[in-house]
Amino acid sequence: MKAFINRVRYALQGWVSFFRREANGQIQLFIAVMVIVAGFALKVSVTEWMILLSCMGVVISLEMLNSAIEKICDHVNLQIHPNIKIIKDIAAGAVLWSAVIAAIIGLLIFIPRIISLL
Repeated sequence: MKAFINRVRYALQGWVSFFRREANGQIQLFIAVMVIVAGFALKVSVTEWMILLSCMGVVISLEMLNSAIEKICDHVNLQIHPNIKIIKDIAAGAVLWSAVIAAIIGLLIFIPRIISLL
């Protein structure tokens, strides 16, 4: 049990490090908080909450992996290298892809509610 608690503690330290040090992590966290506030304000359904939370989880998780990949690449080679650039670009592209899809899903959920308020 002690080993499990330590692993959870290390993971939580990773969260803290990510959200404190990574500008993109802070942006993603801000967006997630805004989505949560909007979800409560617009009274989304349980199913919509599951979809929104899944989107937030995927985007933030990919952003965390992207940050880790960038740190590994920078550690391996501090100089600009074409292969390292490709690795970083692909990882960043994964984040962008998930964020665009999440934004579209968010718009599909929120726009009808906003329109009905007008």
